[in-house]
Amino acid sequence: MNKKKIRASDAAIIAVTAVLAAGFFFPIYFTFISAFKTNGEILRSPIALPSALRFDNFIYLWKKTNIPAAALRSAFLTIVSTLCMVLVIPMSSYALERRKTRFSRFLYIFFLSGMMIPFQVYMIPLFRQLKILGLFGTLQGPIFVYVSGAVAFGTLLYSSFIKTVPKEIEESACLDGYRSFQIFWKIVFPLLAPCTASMVILQSLNIWNDFLMPLMVMPANRPKTINVEIYAFIGEFQVRWDVLFSGTLISMVPVIVVFALLQKYFVSGIMAGTLKG
Repeated sequence: MNKKKIRASDAAIIAVTAVLAAGFFFPIYFTFISAFKTNGEILRSPIALPSALRFDNFIYLWKKTNIPAAALRSAFLTIVSTLCMVLVIPMSSYALERRKTRFSRFLYIFFLSGMMIPFQVYMIPLFRQLKILGLFGTLQGPIFVYVSGAVAFGTLLYSSFIKTVPKEIEESACLDGYRSFQIFWKIVFPLLAPCTASMVILQSLNIWNDFLMPLMVMPANRPKTINVEIYAFIGEFQVRWDVLFSGTLISMVPVIVVFALLQKYFVSGIMAGTLKG
C-alpha cells in the first residue's frame, strides 16, 4: 500500500514537473523556430517548424540595423557594472560583517531597507538626480544606477557568506604581517568565489535584460541596448515578427552561455550563504 502511494506521489511530481518544464521550454522553442521563419509563416502557422532554415533575418539585423552596436553597448554596461559591483560590494560587506559596531549595524539595516522599496516609487526622483549630477543621457548614468541598486542584495548575499569564513584564517594572516586590505583580497576574497559567481550571474542577467533604464536614461541619438533596439521593430501599425524573434534569439545566447558556465557556482553560493548564514 505504501509503495502504491509512493509511486502515485512520484507520478504526480513527475507530471507537475513535466508541465512546468513544458511551460518554461515553450517560449524558447517558439522563439527559436520563429527566428528562422518569414513574417508570413509566423502569422500562418505560429507553432509549426520552419519550412527551411533561413538566415535572412540575421543578415538583415547585422547589416541594416543598430543591433551589433546595441549588443556591444549592452555588453559594455553589463561588464563594467558587474565589475564595479564585485570590486565595491564585497569590501563593504566584509567591513560591515567584521566590525561589529552600532554604526555598522545601522548601515547594514539601511542597505537592506533598500530592497523593500519598489523601483517605481523612486524612479522619477532618481532620474531628476541623474540630471542634477550630469549623468542623464550618458553611459555612466545606468552604471551608477545598477551598482547602487545592487548594494542591498549584494550586502545581504556577501554578509551571509562571510559569516562562514573562519576568523582564525584572518588572524593567522595578520600575524604574518598582512594588512586588512591584503587580508581581504588575498585571503578572504578567493574564498568568496561561489558567492561572487552568484552575484555575477544574477546582476549580469538583470543588466543585460533590462529595458526601462536604458530606454529612459541613455542618449536618444545613439544606439541603446539590444533590448531597446529590438523593441523598435514593434511599430504602431506593423510588427516585424521575423526580425523581432531573430533579435530576441541573439539576445538570449549570452544569457544561456553565462548561466551554463557558472551554474554550479551559482547554486553552491546561494545554498552556502543561505544555510550557513
